[in-house]
Amino acid sequence: MMEEGKTLLSTALQSKSVVESVIDVIVSSIIRGELKPGDKLPTEMELSRDLGVARNSIREAIKILEAYGVIYIKRAGGTFVCESYNQKMLDPMLYGIILQKDTWQSFIKLRTVLDIGTLFVVLRQENTKEHVERLKETVRKMELACAAVNPSIDEIMELDEQFHSEIGAAAENEQLVNITDYITRITIPSRKKTIEKILRVGDGENFIHLHNQLIKVIEERQFDQIEQAVLDHYIYWKEK
Repeated sequence: MMEEGKTLLSTALQSKSVVESVIDVIVSSIIRGELKPGDKLPTEMELSRDLGVARNSIREAIKILEAYGVIYIKRAGGTFVCESYNQKMLDPMLYGIILQKDTWQSFIKLRTVLDIGTLFVVLRQENTKEHVERLKETVRKMELACAAVNPSIDEIMELDEQFHSEIGAAAENEQLVNITDYITRITIPSRKKTIEKILRVGDGENFIHLHNQLIKVIEERQFDQIEQAVLDHYIYWKEK
């Protein structure tokens, strides 16, 4: 709980919209540990008084934080900080990335950092054998799908998604898995174009090789090869 005698928002509001400022203060209080998971927030009236803003603005800020999964409301009980991770917390990041359509190269850098970091985490896990076997099986299916008379782009995309989701799962970190899934969702259009191009130019063999290269990095714990393997994997994915 908050320290006795200390109001939630003794902090001055920033030069943003009133609602955004209220959100910032509540989130900052959670980050600083002044509000902990399970803690009850002050009432709308108390927040309105402490911040010097209208109750309508407080109510709107609470609705947004509830939609993001940061807080929850108990009828006749009050408003509380969520006690566990909620996938909705990633929604603002997802929407922010989607709406910045002119920053594709920046997004590639973001995914590069995420993929390289994920592999470092995976290689530090004690036992990745089962994950490696599932990765190999997925690539075998992908190879068959690429070699089919009439390859299905949707099938190959689904197998590619399974492959990268399995790498995320091997990290044994729920937040990382969810972020990876969000990134995968964002890249659906570009991945579809990439696979169409690979099939059109008959480069399926190299496509499979790049996946096997990532498996080798994990299986042999090649820390020094992580960055290059990830960068090689993006050879078809440099442009939108």
